[in-house]
Amino acid sequence: MMKIREFKNSIEFKNDGQLSLFFLGTGGAFSKKYFQNNALIIKGNSHILIDCGTLCPLAFSFFNSDITQVRNFLLTHNHADHIGGMEEIALVNMYGTKQVPNILITDEFKKILWNESLKGGLKIKGENSAKPTMSFDDYFHQIKPKKIKKSPRPFYEAEIGDINLKIFRTKHIFTDKNNWKNSYYSIGVLIDNKIIYTGDSQADKELIEWLTSEFNIECIFHDCQFGHNAVHTDYEELLKILTPDLRKKTYLCHYSDNADQQKDRVMQDGFAGCVTRGVYYDCEQADSSKLL
Repeated sequence: MMKIREFKNSIEFKNDGQLSLFFLGTGGAFSKKYFQNNALIIKGNSHILIDCGTLCPLAFSFFNSDITQVRNFLLTHNHADHIGGMEEIALVNMYGTKQVPNILITDEFKKILWNESLKGGLKIKGENSAKPTMSFDDYFHQIKPKKIKKSPRPFYEAEIGDINLKIFRTKHIFTDKNNWKNSYYSIGVLIDNKIIYTGDSQADKELIEWLTSEFNIECIFHDCQFGHNAVHTDYEELLKILTPDLRKKTYLCHYSDNADQQKDRVMQDGFAGCVTRGVYYDCEQADSSKLL
């Protein structure tokens, strides 16, 4: 279980060294109540924001904070509720802070993100310039993760200050349920070898079994929809793939606006609960990873 700590005044970008997650939002793509499922990881003097959707800058303002304080980003896939705020990030840093934010991103997703989403609004600088046509590298600094060998699907690792991050492919949108290789590019994150953040994913028993067998997992933040959904994990499917012991460690997120009606059942079924936006989830367990 994670220790839940209340928010005070404004969002912390530093702490005493414990690993913490602060959810700016917990809702799905169409949520009007919970903002979007974007989360800030903090540890010591280090931080990184997982996803920056269309509502993320507003969410920072809601918590009396400025999104320009975020210097490190990790984007899980190309949907607007996860990358829709990045055009604003690019422009406010270029013309406001005059700083270049970091993005932890593979070469594969870098091309997808720029060519299929950001290029349309950022390619032309729009002023007299020696370089009127812009590229990804004019706005962002790429931190390229290192590929880990001997894993059942693409698995990459990087350090952001004191935070260890391993990213893995997920089954979000695909044409063949039995083959993740046909999936639309999407990733989840293993944080400090003990927290699984699934990102957007359908039920993926194989992935959960692999991660929990290789690492001493303390907590899972899992995508969940209450009702059938073709591209997210249905609650009933989650009940089938998670053992009672894993449910105790699992918080549900990326849910729709009907989640309030399901919270009692979630607790009765043995889950840790639904993620609450605007609080800190603090991890106090000592690092105890197993190495691949």
